[in-house]
Amino acid sequence: MKDKSRRTLLVIDDEKPFCDAVRDYFEDDRVEVLTAQSGADGLAVCGRRKVDVVLLDQKLPDCEGHALAPRILAMNDQAKIIFITAYPSFENAVTAVRMGASDYLSKPIDPEELKMMVQSAMRTLDLEQVEQFQNYTREKERTTAVLIGNSGPFAEVLRFVEMAATTDAPVLITGETGTGKNLVAKAIHFKGPKAKAAFVSINCAALPENLIEAELFGHEKGAFTGAQGMKKGLFEMADGGTIFLDEIGEMPLHLQSKLLSVLEERCIRRIGGTTVLPVSVRIIAATNADLEQSLGKSFRKDLYYRLSVIRIHIPPLRAHCDDLPALCTHILAEVSNGRITDLSPAEVETLKTYDWPGNVRELRNILERSVLLQKNGPLNPSRLIITKPAASAGTTLPGPQEPCELKTIEQMEREMIQLTLSKMSGNVTHSARVLGISLSTLKRKIVEYGFSAR
Repeated sequence: MKDKSRRTLLVIDDEKPFCDAVRDYFEDDRVEVLTAQSGADGLAVCGRRKVDVVLLDQKLPDCEGHALAPRILAMNDQAKIIFITAYPSFENAVTAVRMGASDYLSKPIDPEELKMMVQSAMRTLDLEQVEQFQNYTREKERTTAVLIGNSGPFAEVLRFVEMAATTDAPVLITGETGTGKNLVAKAIHFKGPKAKAAFVSINCAALPENLIEAELFGHEKGAFTGAQGMKKGLFEMADGGTIFLDEIGEMPLHLQSKLLSVLEERCIRRIGGTTVLPVSVRIIAATNADLEQSLGKSFRKDLYYRLSVIRIHIPPLRAHCDDLPALCTHILAEVSNGRITDLSPAEVETLKTYDWPGNVRELRNILERSVLLQKNGPLNPSRLIITKPAASAGTTLPGPQEPCELKTIEQMEREMIQLTLSKMSGNVTHSARVLGISLSTLKRKIVEYGFSAR
């Protein structure tokens, strides 16, 4: 089996000694060399193998090299063709380039010149692959940056997103955890004129304080212990595009002043650097905290006012439950690969009665688990929701003269674990996820309380 990390070099030349010399010169653990002495043999190799670089002789026994090039590219559209000829001329060079050549070399061949051309062609292939992956990722993000819903509270969000997309002004997105702040940021970026540029995001709460600065602004070699080389920061990587700063309220104060400088002066300086680098970056920030309560304490007032030129507040899911049917349809199509796209009206109405403390993220989690656990029949994601048991009809609630039974934390924990295991059919992994505890902790509790599980 071919090592996918090896590049393939195909030599099509009627001189076998030349083909053998190229094989001896290039073949190693990074390059595999194939040879053919005629155009027909070369096409046969291209038909059964993927080739990366082709050394193609202009004069072959059965055809002209420039006539063979389009047929090679039809089979390997990304191959780089280097024409080789013993009869160099300007006309031949023009014809070769017109027919798809990436380079042109005359005999007798200087081995070092040939090596430089082949390496250059392979570097070009590497760069093209990186670009293709980036384009694929960008397109995937663009197609998934879809905001579902149009009810009263959410309609205001959509209106502000459309407005924000037309300008480069900073945006501050607020809302509870799980409401979709990251998705709103992407929607603003991909609806705007910089949609083809980079969208870079960082969670300010996910990195230690001493690493956030290096991630955002980069560093020079030797700037601190472990800085073995120069590294670009996210602001440089996002140049011309958008940077999304999630959990902005967790950013250390000394970095807030540097961020303010970026907003006002449009330039950065790497850690340990002396050069000021201009950057053109659209900044979108988000938080689930009440920044106004932190102003003048853990968050700078001037940065707050500079960031919130456009402010978008995303309402919690419980405030726009009318959008729940459309959200369920959209999420189910994604998590079930299109197999399931709908829920029964009764099930949707049941889901609407829940207050969704985890918002859309919780909804997605429950729908995805419901799809995974489904065996036969319709989906019933509401069964996976753990709520406080309601008083049934005819049940008398304790009155003023009837003291409620008080329970210890241990008793409540025992009952919650038992209820969750029952709803999850004894599945420990799913139960741990629902309870929000580690698998090892749940297993220890199961043994402690003497429960059965699988």
